[in-house]
Amino acid sequence: MIEELGGDAEGFAHRCALPKGALDNDELLVQDTAIAAILETAARELDCPDLGLRVAMRQDLSMLGPLALVLLNSPSVADALDCTSKYLFVHARNLGLALVPDPRGAHGVLGIRYGYPPGVQAPPQSMDMGLLFLHRALTSLIGPRYGLRTVEIPHAPAAPTTRYHELFGANVHFRQPAAVLRVSSDLVQRPLAGGDQIVRQLALAHLESQAPEVRRAVTGKTRAALAQSLGTGATTVDAVARLLAMSSRTLQRHLAAEGTTFAAVLDAVRRERAASLLIQTDLPIAQIASIVGLGDAATLSRYARRWWHTTAQKVRMTKTV
Repeated sequence: MIEELGGDAEGFAHRCALPKGALDNDELLVQDTAIAAILETAARELDCPDLGLRVAMRQDLSMLGPLALVLLNSPSVADALDCTSKYLFVHARNLGLALVPDPRGAHGVLGIRYGYPPGVQAPPQSMDMGLLFLHRALTSLIGPRYGLRTVEIPHAPAAPTTRYHELFGANVHFRQPAAVLRVSSDLVQRPLAGGDQIVRQLALAHLESQAPEVRRAVTGKTRAALAQSLGTGATTVDAVARLLAMSSRTLQRHLAAEGTTFAAVLDAVRRERAASLLIQTDLPIAQIASIVGLGDAATLSRYARRWWHTTAQKVRMTKTV
């Protein structure tokens, strides 16, 4: 696409720190931030504000390799989305896909959230490219009338708004909190044509062989999210899954693969925070209970007996756990 616009693709790749030969090697995993930088730089210097959208129109499911085989042979839309959420790391380490409640609160509508974890801002061109590719992938799997209601895009329009409406075939809202395709809630229940389950299982096995590194990271990410959320009420599996840009079912499956559960991770985070506050501060025990999400001092004392075989007050007095 860059070369068709008169640009030097290799030059852009070099300037944006892609390794030599990256453009000719489909198997080489590169930083998604570097691809984002190429898109932004090329769009600006080649005066092509819809570059990300143009690239997406050249992409199809085949670029996903084994993941495409899994999707094309999935029994339902729910299964296809779940597998995409689980294995998207093969193509982009930091990008995620998750089903979320409708950001506009409409009945009978849910959202398919695409992008980086909450709080990480994605450059417009790469977001345009990824979101349009997701729309085209759903169209390829299900058909052009798959139930798209509107498109939510977090940035200002990079290209004329008519271009977005034309390509998505729906109203597009800009400057929104997250990148979301709003779809009919019955979409996930729709069956797909299915296909060759042997091919699907072989493709899943290949993807699974590349998953251990990611799985080891999920417990740590869950612990970090819970540590930040203690005391705010946002410590349910659904809330943490949204923070990590995955479905609650996917989060629970990753944790199970690492030999733990969401409840166990939450319990450990609470225990560590409670111990730290009891030993290192003079905060009232009732306040500590609230901070770790246990409500009151009596509840914290019950947990303390299970954690340390003594009361919270005695932990504070002895300064040991």
